[in-house]
This record gives sequence, structure tokens and C-alpha cells, in this order.
Amino acid sequence: MPAVDKLLLEEALQDSPQTRSLLSVFEEDAGTLTDYTNQLLQAMQRVYGAQNEMCLATQQLSKQLLAYEKQNFALGKGDEEVISTLHYFSKVVDELNVLHTELAKQLADTMVLPIIQFREKDLTEVSTLKDLFGLASNEHDLSMAKYSKLPKKKENEKVKTEVVKEVAAARRKQHLSSLQYYCALNALQYRKRVAMMEPMIGFAHGQINFFKRGAEMFNQSMDSFLSSVADMVQSIQVEQEAEAEKMRVSQQELLSVDESVYTPDFDVSTPQINRNLIQKAGYLNLRNKTGLVTTTWERLYFFTQGGNLMCQPRGAVAGGLIQDLDNCSVMAVDCEDRRYCFQITTPNGKSGIILQAESRKENEEWICAINNISRQIYLTDNPEAVAIKLNQTALQAVTPITSYGKKQESSRPSQNLKNSEMENDKIVPKTTVNVPEPEQLIAPGTPIQFDIVLPATEFLDQNRGGRRVNPFGETEDDTFPEAEDSLLQQMFIVRFLGSMAVNTDSTAEVIYEAMRQVLAARAIHNIFRMTETHLMVTSQTLRLIDPQTQVTRANFELTSVTQFAAHQENKRLVGFVVRMPESTGGESLSTYIFESNSEGEKICYAINLGKEIIEVQKDPEALARLMLSIPLTNDGKYVLLNHPPDDTDGSPSENRGAESEA
Repeated sequence: MPAVDKLLLEEALQDSPQTRSLLSVFEEDAGTLTDYTNQLLQAMQRVYGAQNEMCLATQQLSKQLLAYEKQNFALGKGDEEVISTLHYFSKVVDELNVLHTELAKQLADTMVLPIIQFREKDLTEVSTLKDLFGLASNEHDLSMAKYSKLPKKKENEKVKTEVVKEVAAARRKQHLSSLQYYCALNALQYRKRVAMMEPMIGFAHGQINFFKRGAEMFNQSMDSFLSSVADMVQSIQVEQEAEAEKMRVSQQELLSVDESVYTPDFDVSTPQINRNLIQKAGYLNLRNKTGLVTTTWERLYFFTQGGNLMCQPRGAVAGGLIQDLDNCSVMAVDCEDRRYCFQITTPNGKSGIILQAESRKENEEWICAINNISRQIYLTDNPEAVAIKLNQTALQAVTPITSYGKKQESSRPSQNLKNSEMENDKIVPKTTVNVPEPEQLIAPGTPIQFDIVLPATEFLDQNRGGRRVNPFGETEDDTFPEAEDSLLQQMFIVRFLGSMAVNTDSTAEVIYEAMRQVLAARAIHNIFRMTETHLMVTSQTLRLIDPQTQVTRANFELTSVTQFAAHQENKRLVGFVVRMPESTGGESLSTYIFESNSEGEKICYAINLGKEIIEVQKDPEALARLMLSIPLTNDGKYVLLNHPPDDTDGSPSENRGAESEA
């Protein structure tokens, strides 16, 4: 189809189908131009919006560069050079911001505004004239239809004249609107060419002006500054690459370790345990009670600091005090079917916190470390050497067994028994100058018992007489009728450490040696669990009572206790020697070691007072004098003095003292 230049105005009045067909081509072109102009305007507005955003962004960038100096960085290495460089860059960005602002204004005036004017003026005018031409054409068609319906015969001149005038007016109106419409469409063909090129001329001039002024700003001084900054950045990158290489090598070395590093409790059977620790740190699970019977476990980071156990949750700046470890005791416990649990007990005997380690090695090292700290080794000049020395001394201990039955099989009668005619209740006099050797006190290889009674005996105790254990903890008075008749009743809270056979009961040194061997064996073989029990001292017996069920776990006649003493340094350690008959007809000597919540001298004083009561019961007058010196309780029981008598001779076996705990 040959190109069409314009619509002929001479053919507007005739309004032929050919003219209408040509008009539709111009209308289609105008519609396409309108759609394209809208899309072009959106693109130009996007450019203008981006330029405005660039102005705001450069302004914000300049402020942030200056704000670097006000940041309190914890690590500020090399910040002086960075601060001065960023200050200079902030000035450069401010100048660039001025250029970007001018460019945005120029784009708005020379690019966006012309295309908006073309759309609002030319395209809107063509659209309006098209609507007017359509209305005029419809009116002309209606008037022509009315004119065509005039009758042939009875012509009404007045009606005919009105119809003719109406047709003439409609035709004139259509002719006028068509001429205006054709002129606008013809002019649009020229105007669209200008409208497409004029905005781009403004865009190009704005960009050229921006780059020219930018080139003037980045002169020779700026080039030298950028060169120096580039050199500084390159040197930093070289240092970074060197450090990255070192970290890569270190990472490979750390990742090449054995799989046991990642596996908790890798070597359960023979873990390598450091028993000389005086400080320890790591994650443990802390047991918290949330109700009467409900508990929760929380994984926290624990560490020792001096004689304190500290705890620091994740995200916390510093740790807080959890437990003072001085003179505390620690032992492994069974807790809620969890492995590797241990409990820290305060010096006054109150149950402290319960913690869980992730492996056997961690569990035992924590127990060893807390034991070392509780002895206040950290206060010495060389705590590491003291810890090593104590553990080396512990290596001299014997290998223990934990079954009472095995002890009976491997034990043998004491080699040096006392004369059977000696009175069992005789108190050993002061230690002579000649201190016997350890081999004379306890035979080498003597087994150690860490549980308290034979299981069969415990079964008999719990089922004696067919009675159930009272769940309210009441004492079985009918089992031990002497309890009501006893002139002395004194209760102590103790923890059983161990017992072993001894060769003699002539000196308190045998008790001290048994204490040393029992504690050393527990440390070497990681036996830290101790059974808490109540030691009842009466004027007739020593009874070990389960605090939960009130079942008597062991019972010793006071006349069979031939030696008793408290440790000279650790006042809470106490022991006694018992002479027991054997099935073979002879007698054997066994020592029992306990850790008490109170001073051991008080237990010794209570035992001594019970033996004195037994002795003076043979003489009623002496018994009366002794009873008058002891105060009575409300229920008629005699209570011990808070302090031993002043005439205490100070011998280890006669260290006497007690407190009113009944």
C-alpha cells in the first residue's frame, strides 16, 4: 500500500467510504502512538526517579562516611587511616551529590516535561476531536434519516422547511468537526517526530554536562589520592591473603585430628583423666526444680575461679557465682536415669546443685578439680605441684572391691589380735612415742569395702517381722527395744566412705592410716559416690539408719568399739574400730570411716560418753553423779553438751565433743 501523507480536506464534506477508510488508518496510527508515548513516559520517569534516588543515596552515603568516626568499635586497629580517608571521600560524595541534583532537575525539565506536554496537548486533542467528529456524524445520519421520511403527496411546507434546516445544520457541524479532526491528524504526523527526539536531546545534554563537570572535579590531585588509597587497599589485601593462608593451614591441622575429638565419651573404658586440675571450664547440664516432682535441665557454661564455681549463659558478658567450693564435698549420683551426674554438697551438709557432664572423662575431671579446689590448694604458692604430690601419694593406696561378699572371701583373721581377756570397752590410752609402720597397722593388699551392708542383711532388715517400712519415716521401736530405755540418744548425719580389716586396735594411727588408704583408693578409682546415713549413738549401740526408710543398715554393740578418733586436720572425718567374732572362733578387727556434717570430735565425745555410761552402770552412785551433770530434754532423754569437758586430755582416741542434734 503506497504511503499516505495526509488527509484531503476537500473530501471532508463528501465523507465518502474511501475517505472514511483512509481516516481509520490515521486513527489507528494515533492509537499506536498514544500507547507508545505512555510506555516511553514511564521509562523516562523511571530514569528521573533513579536520578532522584541517586541524589538521596549520595547524600545518605556522605553522612554514613562521616558517622564511621563516631562508632565505638571494640577492635579499632588501623582506624585512623580509615577515618581520614573516609572524610575525604565524604567531601567528594557531597560534590557528586550536587552534580546529581542538577542532573535530576535538568532531566525533569528537558526530558520528562516535553513528553508529558505532547501527551496532554496533542494526543488528548486528537482524542477529543475524534469524539466530537463521531457525535456530529451521528447527528447528521439522524437528520438525513428524518429528511428521507418526508411524504410525497401531503407535503407540509413548514415541516419540510424545519427538516431541511436541521439537515443543513448537522451537515455543517459534521463538516466543521471533520476539518478540525483531519487537520489535527495531519499535524500529529509532524508533531510525533519532534516529540520523540526533543526529550532525548535534553537527556543527552544533561548527561554531557554532568560528565564534563565531573571530569573537572576529578583532576590530577584526585587521581593521586585514588592511587594512594589503591596502594593502601592492596597492601591490606596482601596481609589478608597471608592471614587467610595461615588460617587455612591451621584449619587443616585442626580438622586432621582423630574422630574422638568430636565424639563424646569416645573412650569409656580407659579415658585419660587429669587428676591434678585446680581449675576447669566447660559446658554442663544444670538441674533445676520446676515443681514438687518436675525438673528441667539447662546447658550452661561453667568455670572455676579461685574457690568459686561460676556460670555464664550464652550471650552474657560475664559469669555469675553459683557455688563457693571451699570445704565442699562432691560425689557422683544417679539422677533421673541420666549418666555422668555429680552433686556438690555444702560444708554444712545441705544438698547443693546437681550437674551432668557429657562424658565419663569430663565427669571425673570435674569431680577431681572440685575436690582439689575444696582443699584450698589454689591458695598455695605452687598449686599444680601440690595437686600432683597429693595424687602421687594416693597411688600408694590399695585396689578396692565394692562387694561385701568379696571382702569376706579375701579377708583373713588379724595377725595381731588383742588378748581375748581384755575388756572390749577399754578406751585406748595416748599414742606412744614409737609410731608403728603402716604395714603393721594394715596388711598390704587388704581389700576395701565401699558399700555398707550385705544385700541379704538389708533384705532381712526391710522385711523383719513381716512388717512394711513405715512411709512416714517413723522408727521401728519394737525392733530395737533398747531405744526407749537408753540413757543416751544422739543422731549425726554421716556419709559412709569405706571399711577395711586392720591388724591392731592399740593406737589411733590405724584409723588415720585407714582414712588415708580409703580416700586415696576412692580418688584413684573414681569412686566419689557416698551413701548418706544417720549415725545413732546410744548408751548401748551404734546404729546406721537409712534416712529415707528408717531401716537400720548396720548395728554395732558399743562394747565392741575398741578405738575411735577424728582426723587431726580434716575435722569432718571420723572412724572407729570394731572387734567382731568370727565363725572360726577367733576375732577380727575392722575399721569404719565416715564423713560427718559436723565435727568428728563430737561423734567421738558421744561414743566416749556412751562407754562411760556402760562403765558406771555397774555402780549406781557413779551413774547418778554422771547423769546429774547432763541436762534433760522434755521427753526425759539426756542431751549432750555443746562442748567437751575441760579435762579432755586431747588424745586422738578421746577427742570428745558433741552437739545437741537429738
